[in-house]
Amino acid sequence: MKKPQEFVACAERLKALADSDRLRIVNLLIAGERNVGDISAALSEDIVKISHHLGILRRAGILTSQKQGRFVVYALNPLVFVPADGAGCEPQLEFGCCRLELEQD
Repeated sequence: MKKPQEFVACAERLKALADSDRLRIVNLLIAGERNVGDISAALSEDIVKISHHLGILRRAGILTSQKQGRFVVYALNPLVFVPADGAGCEPQLEFGCCRLELEQD
């Protein structure tokens, strides 16, 4: 049986995804890591807005960030992201209490 704190962590991750802009960011990062400027340009959104959403997703454990030179690069956290397997299985976010299937654009 799952522990209560596992459900709390899962709920926090689901709350972080409860925004259309954050879902768009996650969908974009399925293809691989990007910096905030790349994400902003790809989604035609302001860098400040994208930075805010990236912080929420990172704090929820959905994204990782790594400094590369003068940029911070964001990627889906490999502890929760399950890439497509090539055998018809779509990429997924695995939270323990639930799993979300993602569509690739």
